[in-house]
Amino acid sequence: MSSKKILQEPAVRYFLEVVRSGSISEAASRLNVASSAISRQIAKLEASLDTLLFERTARGMQPSAAGELLAAYALRVQMDSDRVSNEIESLKGLGRGLVRVASTSGFALEFLPRIVSEFQAIYPGIQFQLHVDTADCVARRLREGQSDIGLTFSQAPEADISVHTRISAPIYAVMSSHHELANKRHVSLKQLALYPLALPQRGILMRELFDVCCSHHGIVVEPALSGNSMSTLLGFAQYNGGIALSSRLLIRNLLRSGQLSAVPLRERDLIHALSIEICTLSGRLLPAATRAFLSYLNRSLNETDPIQGDDAESATTGSKI
Repeated sequence: MSSKKILQEPAVRYFLEVVRSGSISEAASRLNVASSAISRQIAKLEASLDTLLFERTARGMQPSAAGELLAAYALRVQMDSDRVSNEIESLKGLGRGLVRVASTSGFALEFLPRIVSEFQAIYPGIQFQLHVDTADCVARRLREGQSDIGLTFSQAPEADISVHTRISAPIYAVMSSHHELANKRHVSLKQLALYPLALPQRGILMRELFDVCCSHHGIVVEPALSGNSMSTLLGFAQYNGGIALSSRLLIRNLLRSGQLSAVPLRERDLIHALSIEICTLSGRLLPAATRAFLSYLNRSLNETDPIQGDDAESATTGSKI
């Protein structure tokens, strides 16, 4: 059997899942098949190609050089196949299609649900999959073809990830509308340090920026609550005089409803530190439904916020990359 024929077989799908998960048992669980079936298919591939595709280590199944080459090829074939299928559906006028989005947690709170709902009102046949994870995992999902669009706060540039739009996203102090600081023109880090703070856990970009700024100004802050759930941190800000941090864009409806207030920070290193980025895999031709949603998402991010104050630079001044 030729190598070309081998690479068209379903066994490659099992192979790719083992590459993604790092173990046969985890791949079997994700695919809902027996581990023995995956082992047989991997062995069949290796025998047909006359090369080892994995190195069996204590850390799991690590692709060999040949395995990495096959994975890269198979991923491209898989993504092209998905694209063709979606393009065929797009001939029906975006009557059907699947858009796969990966984002960090803040965007899943209210921004993405609102944008998806608005888009589906226009194209009710388009379905969505949203995966919420860390920024690193969002980039990994784009590379592996598991998601089509990534939405994160600004990260270090990566050669294989294209940034379609970058939007300035000043950091605000977020609190109950009844908080004694809610009507202030600005608040400083020294003022925030006097109240119970709910901050992202260490390793999350907004927390890192906040800690660096505190260090520069000689301020020690011990949060009352830290975590990786934006909804939890904002919920804390509604009680007990707590204060959280957020971009206004992520909580626009909560601000409009009066449930929360957002006060600009006085320190300019936090005003200009953060940006929102929409990303895709470089060189990938996206399906029609995904392209349409990407365009809609870009416009939504660039909308003027009517409740944006004049005291900080607009969080919706964007530039297309």
